[in-house]
Amino acid sequence: MEQASVVAQFEMLLPLAIDWATRQEQRILREGVPLSEAELVEARRVEVQHPERVRLLRVDVIPAPTDPVLKVASQATNLIPAAPRGLTLFYGVFVRSDCWRDRNLIVHELVHTAQYERLGGIAPFLRRYLLECATVGYSASPMEDQAIRGAAGVCFS
Repeated sequence: MEQASVVAQFEMLLPLAIDWATRQEQRILREGVPLSEAELVEARRVEVQHPERVRLLRVDVIPAPTDPVLKVASQATNLIPAAPRGLTLFYGVFVRSDCWRDRNLIVHELVHTAQYERLGGIAPFLRRYLLECATVGYSASPMEDQAIRGAAGVCFS
């Protein structure tokens, strides 16, 4: 599926992505662990309003959508980079096991949690984030850039 086709079909794909993200967040909230005291402090520094709700789930591989249409669209546009180290789904954060408790990664993901909160949840976050990734690319996404800069500001200042 070409990138232009994905953008044209965005409204059809978005509900599939929202459903997948919601189910994955529920899994993380059930199975994950709360932030450490230090991570709670850093969550507040990047303006997470409810850091006590965040859960981290250690996984060997970050899951990807299995819905055939969503999977093809995701691969065609590189919405998620190959072998991501982490993935935030509102208050649920997948962390790849070889990156478990990596400070820079966790703070980066917490910036995304703050974005979810500011935008009002999974649906509005994914609408904006996925459209950015589909149109300008993951690495050029302003929301991704904000997470990179936010983590650098906390971890390297």
